[in-house]
Amino acid sequence: MNYAIFRSEPIMTTHDLAQIGSHNQREKKAYKSNPYIRVEDSYKNIQLVPLNYKYVKRFHEMTKEYEKQHNEKMKTERKERQRTYTQMVNHSRNCVADELLFTASPKFFVNMSEEDIMKWANTCMEFVYNDLGYKKEQILHATIHMDEKSPHVHCVVVPLVKKLDNRTNTERWTISKKQYIKDKIHLSQLQDKYHERLTEKGFDLERGIKGSEAKHQKTRELKKTTRYYENKVDTINKGLDKAISDLDEKMKSNKNTIFDKEYVKVKRETFDSMNNVIKETKKAIEFQPKIEQLFNEVDTFTRSHQTLEKENTNLKREVKALTTRNQNLSAENNKLRNYIDAILEAIKKFFRKILQFGNEYAKDEVTIEIKDYYNNEDFDMGDVVKISRGTTKQDELFDYVDAPDYLKERVRGVDEYEKDYDKSDDFDLSR
Repeated sequence: MNYAIFRSEPIMTTHDLAQIGSHNQREKKAYKSNPYIRVEDSYKNIQLVPLNYKYVKRFHEMTKEYEKQHNEKMKTERKERQRTYTQMVNHSRNCVADELLFTASPKFFVNMSEEDIMKWANTCMEFVYNDLGYKKEQILHATIHMDEKSPHVHCVVVPLVKKLDNRTNTERWTISKKQYIKDKIHLSQLQDKYHERLTEKGFDLERGIKGSEAKHQKTRELKKTTRYYENKVDTINKGLDKAISDLDEKMKSNKNTIFDKEYVKVKRETFDSMNNVIKETKKAIEFQPKIEQLFNEVDTFTRSHQTLEKENTNLKREVKALTTRNQNLSAENNKLRNYIDAILEAIKKFFRKILQFGNEYAKDEVTIEIKDYYNNEDFDMGDVVKISRGTTKQDELFDYVDAPDYLKERVRGVDEYEKDYDKSDDFDLSR
């Protein structure tokens, strides 16, 4: 029985995009990770949507209006909030591209002519255009690999769309895979439609088994992703450690004056160090949901796979190793989450001191930061109330978070954070 196979894999960063481009365009002389690639036959690969240069260069060409929009926005941002276009797309929670893979059971292609393979591949591309809804200008590259065990199509798309921004009531560019594949249920429906398109063209294929995956391939992919995330977590932790250590040193020189009841005296370099802590913390906050997503994916995969009655020895060993790595990553994730919580608490206290004793410029800057943290759901209404109560920014921030009016009088003169500070003259930023 021959099965029709269609999969979708998000590409999260331009670095990953470059790696995939190197693979799809056969830029290496040898592929130790994939013994099925016959480099001597790579000349037989067929370009459906040709690309004669690097994936990342093409990505920037395709998204130049999005990049222009971003650069215009950065002109009005404060210096510490400015990011390059590449930094923005790599640190967002959206993918930068999506790789669509089309293939079938190996026996399907036995003795198939190149003409029939082209007919099958063109049916795949028609599905991309007519059923997924991509336009030709959104296709970064599409190729048929003829130099592996089974012919298959790699189609890399950039789901660049214009969407209504409810906050500004304007249409703005963004990259959104969900505009084309909404969720797993929708993907399953699309796989049904893909099978239907193939049978309409006379191809004798069964619909792929719902919910099934190529177990060895999935395991390799998850192991590779887990290694990447482990390295990323390590990098984030080191960045936070360095920022905190630097701030600790700077705070020592302000120890006697920072909590003065009439004014706050913070050296410029100390304030810059605090901003660096905030910056590194935001990196951790932005990355943390990706770690949780990976943990859930690996956990689901290993649990479902352990219920199968027939498993070969090698795959059991790989799943066991992957489970162990995932447990380690989970522990690191919990450690990072606790670290983030501690840093956020220190930031809240720091913001409150600025609102109490800083000059007007510092208060305005901190008020903007507080609103950003609230918008990103890192602060809740209670946090904003505690930070701003009894200060000149109280009413503005209470209104921003829709805090009840009765709290304005109820909390006046009561300062839990101030009580906390009476216990120590400095921040406790130890892990």
